[in-house]
Amino acid sequence: MKKNQSFSKLYELFSGKWYLIILIFIFAVVNSISSVLTTLFIGKSIDNIIGENNVNFDILINLIFVLAFLFIIIAVFQWFTSILANKLAYQTVTDLRIKLFKKLNRLPISYFDSHPHGDILSNFTNDLNNVSDALSLTVVNLFNGLLTVISSLIIMFNLNVFITMIILFITPFCFFAAFLITKFSQKTFKKQQSVIGDLTSYVSEIIGNEKVVKTFGYEKRSIEKFKKINEELYFVGKKAHFASAIFNPLTRFLDHLSYMLVGVIGGSIAIFFGVSTGTISSFLIYSSQFSKPFNEFSSILGNIQAAFASIDRIFAVFDEIDEIEDSKNSKNLEKINGEIEFKNVDFSYNIEKPLIEDLNIHAKPGSLVAIVGPTGAGKTTIINLLMRFYEINDGAVFIDGENIKNIKRENLRKSFGMVLQETWLFNGTIRENIMYGNLDISEDEMVIASKNAQAHSFIVNLQNGYDTIIAKDGDNLSQGQKQLITIARVMLTNPSMLILDEATSSIDTLTEIRVQKAFRKLMEGRTSFVIAHRLSTIVSADIILVLNKGKIVEMGTHKQLLESNGFYSELYNSQFG
Repeated sequence: MKKNQSFSKLYELFSGKWYLIILIFIFAVVNSISSVLTTLFIGKSIDNIIGENNVNFDILINLIFVLAFLFIIIAVFQWFTSILANKLAYQTVTDLRIKLFKKLNRLPISYFDSHPHGDILSNFTNDLNNVSDALSLTVVNLFNGLLTVISSLIIMFNLNVFITMIILFITPFCFFAAFLITKFSQKTFKKQQSVIGDLTSYVSEIIGNEKVVKTFGYEKRSIEKFKKINEELYFVGKKAHFASAIFNPLTRFLDHLSYMLVGVIGGSIAIFFGVSTGTISSFLIYSSQFSKPFNEFSSILGNIQAAFASIDRIFAVFDEIDEIEDSKNSKNLEKINGEIEFKNVDFSYNIEKPLIEDLNIHAKPGSLVAIVGPTGAGKTTIINLLMRFYEINDGAVFIDGENIKNIKRENLRKSFGMVLQETWLFNGTIRENIMYGNLDISEDEMVIASKNAQAHSFIVNLQNGYDTIIAKDGDNLSQGQKQLITIARVMLTNPSMLILDEATSSIDTLTEIRVQKAFRKLMEGRTSFVIAHRLSTIVSADIILVLNKGKIVEMGTHKQLLESNGFYSELYNSQFG
């Protein structure tokens, strides 16, 4: 993304904050004019110190009072400018953070499946912090610097054109150096932010799976891989900051060169052409004031470059294609019978690698449909298509005769209760986690759902019962307990249809028997899709779909499939001999 595009995106975020920018500009005008006038009055003060026993104290005292007043104005307005600049930066980044979070909620599941979660997290932490830091620094320096340069030039030209041209002679070299260094360092700063995202992602993975790391004795190898990423970040960061670091001494060298030329040539002019000592003194200060904005810019160049790289990464998320919107004619299904049909469905995650071809499924209302097959056969993919997490390539999926593309997504997804093999609980109380799917239910209804899910007995035995705080990632609960809580959460939503993806995989055999009984009660009158690896859990299914390589190779009841002595029979006998 080009810089002007990044600026145009930020420009949109400034809407509603223009009063802050106008105030900052006004304060910067007062501040810069005051700074330039102090230099002018300092020169006049020097001219009134003519020599020994020859000082015009009346004028000098008045000038000192004027200078004191100007210095107070400068201090006060610098303080207000900094406060407003920080407020502008924080409000802008806050809006950007909200906009980014909303964007993530509009993205399809495929985006999260194909991007490291740590890298996404880095957008909210490192990248937004870089933008905030750069904004708070740049706005102040931009306004103050620009106005100081303009006002200094105006007064310098009025004092002496020749000396002013000497100072201006150095300026193009500063711009040229800035252009070359900026062009060189931008790519490295962008690479740096990308590597920071990789590092964040890797650390997040290791911390989140520390038990697995220790179980397999992966500590040393994880450290080596971390060192490798960290070293890459070191070398990329060193290149990026070398370019920004060299700019500051270069501009300061040119500043000192300008100062020296003004001193030598100005002194000669004062001797031979009668220019006052105060004027030359003012020019010496003006040469520093004129170059100061360039030096300040060079000192924050690294922040600015990092911010541009971060803006590119953030707006790359904004440029991602949103989940396909519901069609204008899409509707809500008021009453769902649960007749589900896949007609000639083709789908692949990668166009070059077909996964599901010409899939046909017909589930009658209230039936229990079990899906079995080896890993990678396409079992979970069917669920992804049914929930419209992914769009099919060809064919159609129908619910009660209605193409799911004509049903509003929110209505479609709320129609299903889903229990996955991987549990998800957030940092909060058990009550809050169970009520996540339905905030409008009563305490009694929640307890009934927990009892049906066989979760109530262990919850009440916890120190704080339903008010027990679930630690991050639920580490204070067993895997089976976490799964029971997610089952209770689904039961509480009272869905029209069910999807169970190995929902009892982490539960002991005795509890599983009880939960299966609860599930059977919940499934009464509801069409249910069950993905099963333990085939003993689906022997009572109305229909079993046997998948292999994205195709249904067998279909029937448990008894029929065993009698056919085919692929299902092999799977079943491999588990039970």
